[in-house]
Amino acid sequence: MTMTQKLLNQLENEATTTRKMLSIVPDDKFDWQPHPKSMTIRRLATHIAELPGWVTMTFDTKELDLAKNPYSTPTINNRAELLDYYEQELAKGRASLQKAKDEDLTSDWTLLFNGNVISVRPKEDVIRMSLNQTVHHRAQLGVFLRLLDVPIPGSYGPSADESFM
Repeated sequence: MTMTQKLLNQLENEATTTRKMLSIVPDDKFDWQPHPKSMTIRRLATHIAELPGWVTMTFDTKELDLAKNPYSTPTINNRAELLDYYEQELAKGRASLQKAKDEDLTSDWTLLFNGNVISVRPKEDVIRMSLNQTVHHRAQLGVFLRLLDVPIPGSYGPSADESFM
């Protein structure tokens, strides 16, 4: 199996759990945040939804300067918009991996902040990082939702809110 196929499989596997989490975000809590230093649910969920599109950005660019923020995300106002946006970004990431070859994963990609290098990694590592970021931020969203008493679906097995006996 090629590395691009392995990454595509991981993207698809994580998509199932990500859809479950995004589908339970309450429409009336998009501006809620558990702490002033935390993102709002809107920003966090939108970031989760955009991450599959980072696969395409990684293949199509050589770097990203976070201070210049060259990409934009739509303002998401409800769960339906959130899920639509996620599916659009997932389709982009999927298509990029489907057409990529393993050798496309070896060139370096640079993450900067205001011109200062944060990291230089092979594109394969950057794509893995975006997949890991999805898992990380999905867990954050789970904590946010737990604080709002929203039942949490299982990720890699049942959650405490699901009956499995």
